[in-house]
Amino acid sequence: MKVLVTGAAGFIGSNLVHLLARERPEWKITALDLLTYAGNVKNLTALLDENRITFARVDITDEVAIGALFERERFDLVFHLAAESHVDRSIMSSLEFVRTNVLGTQVLLDAALKAGVGRFVHISTDEVYGSLGPTGYFLETTPLDPTSPYAASKAASDLIVLAFCKTHNFNASVTRCTNNYGPFHFPEKLIPLFITNAMEGKKLPLYGDGMNVRSWLYVTDHCDALLRVAEKGKAGEVYNIGGGADAELPNREVTFAILDMLGKSRDLIQPVGDRPAHDRRYAIDHSKISNELGWKPSTPFMKGLEMTVAWYQANRPWWEEIKSGAYLSYYERNYANRG
Repeated sequence: MKVLVTGAAGFIGSNLVHLLARERPEWKITALDLLTYAGNVKNLTALLDENRITFARVDITDEVAIGALFERERFDLVFHLAAESHVDRSIMSSLEFVRTNVLGTQVLLDAALKAGVGRFVHISTDEVYGSLGPTGYFLETTPLDPTSPYAASKAASDLIVLAFCKTHNFNASVTRCTNNYGPFHFPEKLIPLFITNAMEGKKLPLYGDGMNVRSWLYVTDHCDALLRVAEKGKAGEVYNIGGGADAELPNREVTFAILDMLGKSRDLIQPVGDRPAHDRRYAIDHSKISNELGWKPSTPFMKGLEMTVAWYQANRPWWEEIKSGAYLSYYERNYANRG
């Protein structure tokens, strides 16, 4: 089995590559990433040193390079995770989000169709559904209502994939997950940012009243689900992947838990102005993938959070190198005017 993972040096992508190498050691895995700001080849160092995977630095919007790669390798399976994914960055500038998430997906689909790829799994987000009220859950049939340029670009890419299934009888599925957390998470998202800031004794910039609710999913559970969809999922189907009822928490409570685990004072919390059109609540009903494919999350949120805190404590050089230079410039721009 020849497998391509796009976005393989990113957070979820690198965790997926590690899981595939462990669970399907007979597979020949090509890890593709352009290594933009959030891609870190060090996330894959152990596998590269052991020659367990092949790495390709390629821009997914480069039709010539992607076409040549697919023609040469003749992949049996593609996991497509390469994407610009941070809402705040999309609000600052949406051009790269449209380019990577929409055009990049189109280029991959064209190449996969031409090369006869047998299976394509497109990894998306629950943010395409928009914002929920205080009750209810996102279903696969929930109308798309994205509220950020990032979410809109992912909704567009989802629709392109599903159109290929209908137009070309292409064997693809779309997955939509809730917020992930765990090892190798780039420290611009809430959990890794707050863990590392607290470890440094820096303020934790909490948006608005801190009561925006998210349903959290430990990244390894997500990767297990992606493997299940790849092997058992149906063409043209969408599968929601969520963390369960115990993982649905306001951002404020997640912040409290991080500070408590690190033995830090809650005085480190710094309320900042809310982001534009900040979705109030996300919550996923994952009964479809549970009933049809036999998957469910196995990591309780607090256990997963403890493991995540421990990972950042044990891997301080990894994130200290990231939280400097260009990242520091972005951080200052994003939060400077939110006080």
